[in-house]
Amino acid sequence: MLSWEFPPRIVGGIARHVDELSRALAEAGMEVDVLTAHHPGAPETEVIPARGGRVRVMRAGPLPIHPFDFVSEIHQLNFALLERLLQEGERDYDLIHAHDWLVAFAGRTLKHGRRLPLVATMHATEWGRNGGIHDPLQHHIHSIEWLLTYEAWRVICCSRGMAAEVQRFLTVPPDKVSVIPNGVDPRRVRCRDSRGKLERFRARWALPKDRIILFVGRLVREKGVPVLLQAMPEVLAAHPMAKLVVAGGGGQEELRAQAEALGLGDRVAFAGFVPEEDLPRLYQVAEVATFPSLYEPFGIVALEGMASGTPVVTSDAGGFREVVRNEETGLTTYVGDAHSVALAIDRILSDPALAARLREAGEREVKSRFGWERIAAKTAAAYAEVLRGTQGDAIGERMPMGGPGLRARYLGAGRS
Repeated sequence: MLSWEFPPRIVGGIARHVDELSRALAEAGMEVDVLTAHHPGAPETEVIPARGGRVRVMRAGPLPIHPFDFVSEIHQLNFALLERLLQEGERDYDLIHAHDWLVAFAGRTLKHGRRLPLVATMHATEWGRNGGIHDPLQHHIHSIEWLLTYEAWRVICCSRGMAAEVQRFLTVPPDKVSVIPNGVDPRRVRCRDSRGKLERFRARWALPKDRIILFVGRLVREKGVPVLLQAMPEVLAAHPMAKLVVAGGGGQEELRAQAEALGLGDRVAFAGFVPEEDLPRLYQVAEVATFPSLYEPFGIVALEGMASGTPVVTSDAGGFREVVRNEETGLTTYVGDAHSVALAIDRILSDPALAARLREAGEREVKSRFGWERIAAKTAAAYAEVLRGTQGDAIGERMPMGGPGLRARYLGAGRS
């Protein structure tokens, strides 16, 4: 596994995905090496035992020079990952699984250098995040995404919407794509604190009579926090004790200014980046978790909310439509529609029976559809298909730049 983030380094959803998928594959008997970025205080090598196999985490050393910009940082990271693996010497790997464009060059180099099949999971696309490609930086990242999917034998997507996206914008052939959903380990988001400890935690964000509405996610445009802030005056008109807690890293200045302009005052608390151990506590003290994304390839936060027993409100963007069943496991709203968000929050705060039904159905849904054992089995099946198809020596050939969509298994066709 190649991933630019892995706990305790958590930037977005990739870290948790790679962590929990790797553990599930190890429980099924695989030996998984995760090659990832340096994180202060985290061990250079960490072995995570499992029932049938094991996960070994190998973290690259810190970058030797300060990068000029984000793209320079990512290029340095790819060199650092390769250097870290070279220090380990030769290892008998079956395949490489790269997660997103951030590790594309390391994945491509290992594919050709070790003559190993490459699998790629696309967690999002630059086109989708920005509603198109508008500047040279976005074009550069878009090109790296294309290169990764071009080089990969199999491209895994977390939703049918994401599969359509990579086919349309990265010209990936449909039969090269596998749709395997994200999952969540309910144990990670279940709070086990005593009542007194939980009340003390809750007091950090709200008064005893406050009714907490929770947002968890990066504070970037596509997560839709401005829409949620626009909805709050309408929510407060019906529920004056409502309190929005915004948990996530990123720029807060514009959001704070928007909250002030809307007159929200102390009805909004910006929690910043929340440590992993505090996440279950936040879900536990919230009456509703709201995710009004403008763009969402999957929506793992909705799974977290459902697994924790918190009713969820999402937009109908992308993968959310495949994760949450409206009126059954949560409530869905129109993308970018603050009034729609306010109505959904009001319904849950006003109707305890509805809230209880959504909580129970959400927990059942996570167990039945999004458990890691099932997802690991589908991933292992994709690996097996790749290994069957890449037997022989054609996998090591450098692929000619013949255009988007050319598949590795077409190379060498007709050779004796």
